Formats: sequence, C-alpha cells, structure tokens
Amino acid sequence: MKKIEHIGIAVKNLEEANKTYKALLGAAHYKTENVESEGVATSFFKIGDSKIELLAATTPESPVAKFIAKRGEGIHHMAFAVDNIEAEIERLKSEGFVLLNDAPKKGADNKLIAFLHPKSSNGVLVELCQEIIPSQNFAEKKGL
Repeated sequence: MKKIEHIGIAVKNLEEANKTYKALLGAAHYKTENVESEGVATSFFKIGDSKIELLAATTPESPVAKFIAKRGEGIHHMAFAVDNIEAEIERLKSEGFVLLNDAPKKGADNKLIAFLHPKSSNGVLVELCQEIIPSQNFAEKKGL
C-alpha cells in the first residue's frame, strides 16, 4: 500500500454536506460522480495530498443507506492507494483478511476498487484503490 488515498464519509444529504465541508475546509469540492453499482452519489474534496469522499445513498438498498440507518452519518471507510490491486487482493487473502470483493470493480474517481470486510480489520471498512490507466486496458479486459 502506497498511501491513504481518501477517507470516505457517509452523509444523508450530499448538497448540505458539500456546504458543510466547503466551510470546514475552505475549498469547494472538485468533482461529483454517481456510482450506480454501489448506489451512491459521491463528492470529492482535496486538501494538500489528501482527499475526502462524501457518499450519499441513491437507493435505499445501497451499502451506504444501510450504514447510515445502522450507525448514522460519519466515517464510512479508509481507502489506500495500491499499484497492483489484483496482487494486493491475493496478498491480503494469504494474510487471512476477508475481502468483500474477490475481484476489483470500477469505482468513483477513475479507480478500480475492492473492500476488506471490517471484521478482519478491527472494525474498519478498508478500500483498495488503483488508478485506471488507459494504456493498461485493465478495465476493458475485466469488463469494467
């Protein structure tokens, strides 16, 4: 793992949360994006080399909707940047971690993603992120 890529924060209302975080951080979000496969709308803020991802459910069945119903708004996950997500998935499996995804899938912000089950990482939902580089054609090969 190279660095903390971002911290994901579950919110009930993305528009209101964008206003709150703009006031808090002193800068507006730089992009919004819907991730249909996860049932979320996202908004990204950048502070130096760090990023904050706000996540709002777009369907009542989405993992973020269930998270908010159970725990309320707050920190949802911590994401780590990796160079080779498939190799990192295999490494973590061999270390005994339980993954929620056996294969990477397309996420927000031009990333391939996979999640570790929080029960295997001390209650923290961990996301692995690999930048999609067009020359790799990885996403096309995987049908993402």
